Amino acid sequence: MNALPPVVPPTEVRMVEIVFPNHTNHLGTLFGGQAMAWMDKAAFLAAARYSRRTVVTAHSDQVDFKLPIRIGEMVETVGRVVEVGRSSMTVQVELIAEDLHSGERKLCTRGHFVMVALDADGRPTSVPPLPPQA
Repeated sequence: MNALPPVVPPTEVRMVEIVFPNHTNHLGTLFGGQAMAWMDKAAFLAAARYSRRTVVTAHSDQVDFKLPIRIGEMVETVGRVVEVGRSSMTVQVELIAEDLHSGERKLCTRGHFVMVALDADGRPTSVPPLPPQA
């Protein structure tokens, strides 16, 4: 039986959704609140996966809605841990829309979320440092 290689803490997650009418505003584009919910979920998953701890959102910073996302487009949400403090992790999150017919992809939204790792008593706890960039 082959041994598995050592696990390096992953720093990225990817999620995919399709924009349905119930996700949109009166203009037929993705509602900002829905975009924020998907982004917060990706930030949570990236931070929890990286730290292997319970995490909570402490702060969201400068979410830029650059381009609209329309009904029927696929949305790839990418969360990456980009900075680590003692108990906090900054996760950059991007929403990339893809037209399923043409394959055209566009970066539509980007933001940063600060997540804090908690111990069993709900107090901030330390997380591992980011590995050096290769």
